Amino acid sequence: MTETLFRTEPYARECTATVVSSGPEGVVLDRTVFYAQGGGQPGDTGWLRWAGGEMPVSNAVKGEAGAVLHLPAPDAPLPAPGTEVTAALDWPRRHRLMRMHTTLHLLCSLIPGAGVTGGQIGVEKSRLDFDLAEPPTKEWLSERLSALAAEDHAVGERWITEAELDENPGLVRTLSVKPPRGAGQVRLVRIGAEASPVDLQPCGGTHVARTGEIGPVTVTKLENKGKQNRRVYITLEG
Repeated sequence: MTETLFRTEPYARECTATVVSSGPEGVVLDRTVFYAQGGGQPGDTGWLRWAGGEMPVSNAVKGEAGAVLHLPAPDAPLPAPGTEVTAALDWPRRHRLMRMHTTLHLLCSLIPGAGVTGGQIGVEKSRLDFDLAEPPTKEWLSERLSALAAEDHAVGERWITEAELDENPGLVRTLSVKPPRGAGQVRLVRIGAEASPVDLQPCGGTHVARTGEIGPVTVTKLENKGKQNRRVYITLEG
């Protein structure tokens, strides 16, 4: 199992680690700052660096038994098992994805009661699909999202048991992706005060510490993707 530092240190840009296994299918480290693709959030990219070598990482994905696979770029050299490496993120890309992911949580808060049927987080644009007959206008959503971001709400987390989640099914907004189970606990991401959060839902992704980091948000397009399925696209400035 890879120790996933991005869970506890989402702002860590690099870490030292030891190579557990290495091959064209990916490099496994004993610890990493790389987020493994999942839940609509892309895996991180960056580099593994060691004495005399460097491997560009084209993606990070989940492997077997809790391992994170760092996928090498084509023809990149591979570090041998046992090598000490520095795992370094493409930080501007990661931070933008953190801003995007947090914005999608804010978007959920503006469309209460509608289940999320799909979504994708991207560097240039992101989207959520809602089980909804008619969404608010692009202009209203853009104004409210930018206002919520500017209010600089704190973003935090807490853990609940799977039994507590079963007792509060309304916490789960996503109909297409269910919170991971089996560990006994589920991570909740909270935006705003604990007593009266702007948004609170299970999530395993990375987020900014405060919504003020997001900046202005623009809803660029609303699409009808079928009966009761409305797609909302967003972009960020900067």
